[in-house]
Amino acid sequence: MQDNYDIFEELSDFLDGVFHQDIGSPEQALNEFINESSKECLTFTIQFCEEFLNSDISDQEKEDFIKSYSEIYFPAIRLTPIQWLKSVIEQIKEAI
Repeated sequence: MQDNYDIFEELSDFLDGVFHQDIGSPEQALNEFINESSKECLTFTIQFCEEFLNSDISDQEKEDFIKSYSEIYFPAIRLTPIQWLKSVIEQIKEAI
């Protein structure tokens, strides 16, 4: 993947492309992404998601960003957007 990239653009593309309005469930969408992606792609996804979570923006800004690019109703899954993204990262790591 690229050394020179924008974590916000990469994350918005990932969230919007995987967790869009036509998914059956967030779990199903993530499983499809994992099964259809190369190890290199999964590793890169972990990298930019972790960089985003470790960035200097506030937790509220992070949550707003995640909500704005994913079609997930977070109260229904009983996780905050940040908790959910951390869970996504862990599931991808387990798949690698």
